[in-house]
Amino acid sequence: MAIKIAEESATALPDYGRVPIAFLVRSRFRVDVVHHGLGGLRLVEEHVDPYLKDYDGEGEGPSHWQGRWDIAHWGVLSAFEGSKRVGGAVIAWRTPGVTMLKGRDDLATLWDLRVHPDNRGAGVGHRLFARALAWARDRECRLFQVETQNINVPACRFYTRQGCELGAINRHAYGEASDEAQLLWYKGL
Repeated sequence: MAIKIAEESATALPDYGRVPIAFLVRSRFRVDVVHHGLGGLRLVEEHVDPYLKDYDGEGEGPSHWQGRWDIAHWGVLSAFEGSKRVGGAVIAWRTPGVTMLKGRDDLATLWDLRVHPDNRGAGVGHRLFARALAWARDRECRLFQVETQNINVPACRFYTRQGCELGAINRHAYGEASDEAQLLWYKGL
């Protein structure tokens, strides 16, 4: 069956959030600091004992976004197979309080991308990402940003295949107790 991508309003976020975002972590990119940082940083893939990571389970899911930020300028894209919601993408733009946007009107951030586990690997994510880029271009953005973590190796590979380049690694973004590093990917528009 064909996949249809539709833009929706923020009122769709509760239904959007029912698409699972959880994934099994099997490996991570360890961040090695070379010569105290003067030699750069190196990502080294290493296997880990598998565990489930669920961003929605951390109290940050779609049903909380409207209460936390003014999402009037956000884009909500949903993927449907017939009447079944199988994925979605949310783009943040022109939102005070979202520090990742750096107060720039020419920068959009892929806030969330999710594909139902039954539909992963079938091109749904690629189509959503392409539509998210088009959404940002329509608003005259010149740069598209994506945040992920070093524990989401499949996402890192996905964003590389979409033409993104790794632009920043922040080993301390989530606090000293976290073993996750923030990876920021960029694509010029």
